[in-house]
Amino acid sequence: MAHIYGPSDFDPDLIKSRVVGLIGYGNQGHAHALNLRDSGVAVLVGSSPGRGSYSKAKDAGFEVVRVSEAARRADVIVLSLPDESMARIYHEEIESELHDGQCLNFVHGFNIHFDFIKPPAFVDVTVVGPKGPGWGLRAAYVEGKGLAALVGVAQDASGIAEKIALSYAWGLGCARSMVMRTTFREETETDLFGEQAVLCGGIPALIKMGYDTLVEAGYQPEAAYFETLHETKLIVDLLVARGMAGMRLAISDTAEWGGYQAGDLLVNDETRKTMKQILSRIQDGSFAKEWVDEAASGGSRLAAYRALNGKHGSEAVGAEIRPKIGL
Repeated sequence: MAHIYGPSDFDPDLIKSRVVGLIGYGNQGHAHALNLRDSGVAVLVGSSPGRGSYSKAKDAGFEVVRVSEAARRADVIVLSLPDESMARIYHEEIESELHDGQCLNFVHGFNIHFDFIKPPAFVDVTVVGPKGPGWGLRAAYVEGKGLAALVGVAQDASGIAEKIALSYAWGLGCARSMVMRTTFREETETDLFGEQAVLCGGIPALIKMGYDTLVEAGYQPEAAYFETLHETKLIVDLLVARGMAGMRLAISDTAEWGGYQAGDLLVNDETRKTMKQILSRIQDGSFAKEWVDEAASGGSRLAAYRALNGKHGSEAVGAEIRPKIGL
């Protein structure tokens, strides 16, 4: 069974007595910085003049310094950078500034788990991963709520690394929700698998194929868009709020019956084999190496994927429909 932390596990004073240096002020970084500051935590933002994140953090009222200075001055260094560029920035601007007593905290375990970053033995190495995008983390905090989070420790030099990570999670507002113990391996591999096999790979691929099937059969593109893409949100919201059984209670019996039959045809033993292959490529590091190599070479294949998918018929139809329905 998963270990879920209780109220007594969070000591706010641990993070409030430390300086947090956030390296990166993007999707996750800005939300971390704002939530921590509102929780009474001293925050530095590490960035370089000329970067968009530099001016955004300045405009938000943060002290913004070079990455190397933030790494030197901070007690807790938070790496909230893209996976593919994090190791380079760490080696060029952070590694030489590290000293005893610091904690390196990651938002995602990718670079530690796949050994792109190997911290010195004298620092704590933790991961605090909110389960949602930065805007969701911030919105929940402002509403007096919080996102669930995973907390893990890869290296405990101080003897209290987990307590520091939990205190950091408190500062984000995650203690208002659910905080669960994990490992860098589990956090990284399940996150990548969920993205690839279901959320960012599986669902969009099903939507595209469903849309194309209807349009090729002679139905109006607008009707195909509503039935295969637009209404996805309705079902996802029900799934998140009620689970699969609860979702089925909220839809028609016709939809439920048809869903059982079609689901077994679409997702079968062959699909399971493919999912296992996806997971295997994640586990053995093949995906991580391919992605880092792709980014280092200029990202031409990624650009080709973006261009190809941007031309899909549902994109033009959706661009026309969304303003008409207030989206």
